[in-house]
Amino acid sequence: MNWIEKVQKRATKLITNLKHMSYTDRLLNLKLPTLKYRRLRGDMIELFKKIMHDIYDPEVSHKLAYHSDSITRGNKYKLSNHRFHYDLRKYYFSARIVNIWNSLPNHVVDVNTVNLFKTRLERFWGNRDVKYDFTADLTGIGDRSVYEVCDT
Repeated sequence: MNWIEKVQKRATKLITNLKHMSYTDRLLNLKLPTLKYRRLRGDMIELFKKIMHDIYDPEVSHKLAYHSDSITRGNKYKLSNHRFHYDLRKYYFSARIVNIWNSLPNHVVDVNTVNLFKTRLERFWGNRDVKYDFTADLTGIGDRSVYEVCDT
């Protein structure tokens, strides 16, 4: 648990009615997602903006390599996954988001607006463990067969 998550954990204990509950239960009760989930969601939104709208200056934004060979799984905007010699590089934005982005289906990614992408992403991820459990991971998740396409 990083120090930022510890701050949120302590802040939720300040609510006297929830003080006796576990951290995960307090988050569920408050409908407050973990900071890990919020970071991943924010990463997906920023990546969507870069891929679909290219609003960032190419001189300062990350260079992303597209994987155009296979579209049988995931989405048609797949990114190539790179191998890194040093562990430090594994945690860069361009490395940590590839597997999660590639696991999103076309009906989530292939939309015109950022707000529609956010709505579909929230619906696709639904109530995953990582939303309220800071120890869970969100790599390659989601059941594509259960999702209903709805633009609201």
